[in-house]
Amino acid sequence: MRARERIVADTNCLVSRLLLPSSVPGRAVRQAVDHGILLVSEATMNELADVLARPKFDRYISLEDRQQFLRLLGRVAEFVASVFTVRECRDPKDDKILEVALSGKAGLILTGDPDLLTLNPWRGIAILSPAEYLKR
Repeated sequence: MRARERIVADTNCLVSRLLLPSSVPGRAVRQAVDHGILLVSEATMNELADVLARPKFDRYISLEDRQQFLRLLGRVAEFVASVFTVRECRDPKDDKILEVALSGKAGLILTGDPDLLTLNPWRGIAILSPAEYLKR
């Protein structure tokens, strides 16, 4: 049996999964959950919670549904303690994604963020857009 790929999905991909499940990022996250192991950290979950708490989402989905999404993600994802500090992304806010990937021994980062995509591959970890991931 083949080992399941360890995958880090960035916040924007996860938000897309919730708000637009049939979008390319939404489908990519679904595939990552179905066929891989999604990795998160306290820092990435806090960022997602902060983003989902923004009032701009109120007209699309209830706060209760957003909180439920966070709870479900917490159940299906593997929490990783960030044991490595990374300062390699041109956008320092994205270093936490790299830290989860490195600390969790990920094989893939799923992102649409050009600041991360430009690093592909990074320390042997593939960094793919949702569309590239779905084409594999």
